[in-house]
Amino acid sequence: MSLLKNIKTWYKGWDGELTVKLGQWLFLNKKTYHVFNNVTLPLFGGGTTQIDHIIISVYGIFVVETKNMKGLIYGNAKDPTWTQIVFIKRYPFQNPLRQNYKHIKTISEILKIPEDKFHSIIFFIGNCKLQRNMPENVLLKGYTKYIKSKTEKFLQKKKFLTSLKVLQHTNYLQASKPKGNTFNTSKVFMIPRMNLEIMTNLYTNLA
Repeated sequence: MSLLKNIKTWYKGWDGELTVKLGQWLFLNKKTYHVFNNVTLPLFGGGTTQIDHIIISVYGIFVVETKNMKGLIYGNAKDPTWTQIVFIKRYPFQNPLRQNYKHIKTISEILKIPEDKFHSIIFFIGNCKLQRNMPENVLLKGYTKYIKSKTEKFLQKKKFLTSLKVLQHTNYLQASKPKGNTFNTSKVFMIPRMNLEIMTNLYTNLA
């Protein structure tokens, strides 16, 4: 049973991440937004941290934490933990805004870019609902629309290009080599196996 449970957990995560990557590939201009997926960065105090998505543009650096969950999600920006409610059971989990702040702090230190040039995004995917009055950057849909709503230019062209170069040509990216917004088209043929509800809502949630 444990093996089956692990397989289901893996598939659920893979399914959701593919949906996000597909949305980025479809709806974000490749010349404007440069996407890095599944990034592992070193922490200055030792160890590493894993970041789901980093998107660099002249409009700032978007740091995205995705959560593939079900049930009702409760919490606010200041809580150390949030709560997932599935039927009558409650499951605490780390406040993703705090988690993502640590990611931003790490990237800020590496790129030598102030934290106010970053946009934190928490994107919930899966069959879940969020409580009312969540911060505007905690999303259940409209992922790429939110990114494109940020139109103030935060990074000068020189700094923008330098940031790309650092991420592309240093040892900081340990997980995989980034390919901008390149999408592996071979995975498109696997889409019919994905959850039908997720695919039905893809354009609504990601556009």
